[in-house]
Formats: sequence, structure tokens, C-alpha cells
Amino acid sequence: MNEKITLVTGDITHIHADAIVNAANSSLLGGGGVDGAIHRAGGPAILEECKQIRNRQGGCHTGDAVITTGGNLPARYVIHTVGPVWNGGSQNEAQLLKRAYQSCFRLAQQHDVKSIAFPSISTGIYRFPKKKAAEIALEAIRDALADNPALQEVKIVCFDEETRAIYAGLLG
Repeated sequence: MNEKITLVTGDITHIHADAIVNAANSSLLGGGGVDGAIHRAGGPAILEECKQIRNRQGGCHTGDAVITTGGNLPARYVIHTVGPVWNGGSQNEAQLLKRAYQSCFRLAQQHDVKSIAFPSISTGIYRFPKKKAAEIALEAIRDALADNPALQEVKIVCFDEETRAIYAGLLG
């Protein structure tokens, strides 16, 4: 197991890190699940910056990411990424999910982020199979840790024990 990868079970809005990742939708205006929780806990500053980004670029495409303040969260930044909706695997979902992680790591490097926390992107209402999503996430995380020596910690925040068990099994 990589000593820079940490598994946590709980609520990502309570995680102390330079940045937390939001599994956002393309509107960037909040929604259900992790997205709604981050917007509620982070306060109006996050939504305000998301609206400014929308006005500039019209939202966020699947696989892309944008960065905002952490607002009232214990994180300095929120990196919002849009993961793919699972459609059986024939719509480039795996590549889009990997790109979502890569986009987050690119923004993290640009903003000198040393610690970052991810939820399990696309595995909630977007129905991406949890084990396949975890395999993709870990590949992207390992690549990012190899490419960015300044990155000191990647936390994987699991909402439930099922997700934690999948990651724990893959990490060995």
C-alpha cells in the first residue's frame, strides 16, 4: 500500500486537506449527494464562484474540473469535477472517469495542493460500478503521485463500508 494514499470512511465536508473534490454536475450549481453536501457545508462563497465560472465558460463538461474556494469547509479549495453517468460501459465512461481524476490533479498541481481528498466519483446516482471506479481512481492516483512529488497525501473518502472494503481490497 502506498503510504501517501489514505482511506477514510465518513463525510468529505469534515476532511482537513488543502483541497477536497466535489463530484459535481455540469451546471456547477449544487445537487444531491456529495455535491449538495459540499455546497451546504461550504456556504454561499462556493456557489458564487461556481456561478462566475458558469458565466465565463458555461458550466463544466464531463471529465473536466474547475476550482473554487473552500468557503466554510476545512479545505482551502474545492475542485469540482464531473464524472460520467454509467451507460453500460459503451460510452467511454472509463476514459471519462480517468480524465476527471486527471483534471483534478492538474488543478491541484497548479494551485500547489499538497493534500487532496476524493469521494468515489460517479458511483452514486451516476451508477458507475464501484469496483471498476475504484480501479480507475487508484490508477489515476498512483500516476499523479508518481508525476507530482510535491503531492504528499491523497485521501479517498468512502461514504460507506462497502466502498471502503472495495478500496481496501485493491490497495492490499
